[in-house]
Amino acid sequence: MANVSVRGIDHIVLRVRDIAKSIAWYECVLGARQERYVSDINLHQLRLGAALIDLMPLCSDQTENGNVINKKPATNMDHFCVLLDCFDEQGVRDHLKRCGVQSGNVERRYGALGYGPSMYITDPDGNVVELKGPPEPEEYTPAEGSCT
Repeated sequence: MANVSVRGIDHIVLRVRDIAKSIAWYECVLGARQERYVSDINLHQLRLGAALIDLMPLCSDQTENGNVINKKPATNMDHFCVLLDCFDEQGVRDHLKRCGVQSGNVERRYGALGYGPSMYITDPDGNVVELKGPPEPEEYTPAEGSCT
């Protein structure tokens, strides 16, 4: 297990019926703020402390580089992302292979701490788990904030 040391949850991706209503709810109820929008996949990223909550339309397909990589049923959990302490790609792949888990492609993706390497895997029930490495150097600067 030395090749996979988990720091915590980086982000979750929820599929919602009404994006504007969900953004307003997370902003009002939990104090989240919209940090980023990715138009080609209609992804809204909300900052919630050190993590992100990503919101996408309920029935959209997951795409990467303009290609559909995962047709999604009408469920509301797309995937969750686990932040790793380090990302030794070969070590992670070897660990997953020993556990009987097929590893996905490594891509540079955005997460709660900024851009860094990540790959997708699937649990026995078909839930998608993103394994995310640390951010690129000097990527994340937490926002200053105060309670009112």
